[in-house]
Amino acid sequence: MTSLAATDLSPPDFLQLAGHPLRWRLLSELARSDRLVHELTGRVGEAQNLVSYHLAKLRDARLVSARRSSADGRDTYYGLDLTRFGALLSQAGGALHPGLRLAPPPRGPVAPARVLFLCTGNSARSQMAEALVRARSGGAVEAHSAGSHPAPLHPNAARVMAEHYGLDLSGQVSKSLEVFADQAFDRVVSLCDRVREVCPPFPGAAEVLHWSIVNPAGGEPDAVTYPRFVAAAADIATRADFLLAALPHETAT
Repeated sequence: MTSLAATDLSPPDFLQLAGHPLRWRLLSELARSDRLVHELTGRVGEAQNLVSYHLAKLRDARLVSARRSSADGRDTYYGLDLTRFGALLSQAGGALHPGLRLAPPPRGPVAPARVLFLCTGNSARSQMAEALVRARSGGAVEAHSAGSHPAPLHPNAARVMAEHYGLDLSGQVSKSLEVFADQAFDRVVSLCDRVREVCPPFPGAAEVLHWSIVNPAGGEPDAVTYPRFVAAAADIATRADFLLAALPHETAT
């Protein structure tokens, strides 16, 4: 018989790391939206040096990512890798008992909702997000997109959506965010650091979220930027799935 003394009963490092009260609060904030340090300090009510210390711990564990703001290079946006976090939770549960490994929750039809995606040009990131959310919700989510300075749809955005997701963006047109200024939404999501700075308030109790995603265009030839569009679309698709999981779901009858 195996002795308990010979069995490693210490909790996984991941649990010890995430279980710290302040780090858990930071993770909870970043699970909803990418944020700047000063926003996190205000939300958790702790000093910036303490918040930065714990963010560094989470970065070392690759739970949290950091990216310089494209609006102000002195700022840094922090985000949570929800996919990695979920995998580690599942591994931790399985280490305790095989029956505790996490499985994707059964997803029923998404209840009707309105979501607006914003970026500067409404030419790539927000257009891809609109198409992905509309398709993956089965059309239940009324998805729209707009930009602070609308520009023509980027060819690589249409190409990536067609080749990797089977979605046709040929009918999509760029729109100004002013078109939607007086409309109510369940979620407003900015995908560009610059447009976040100028995002107007929307009527109702819309939750405003931020996905800090680098602009894949960059003014270079399409052949050069295409891999960046593929990576941006994959990031948006993952975030779109988590967004849909957070929206209310209808009970199947």
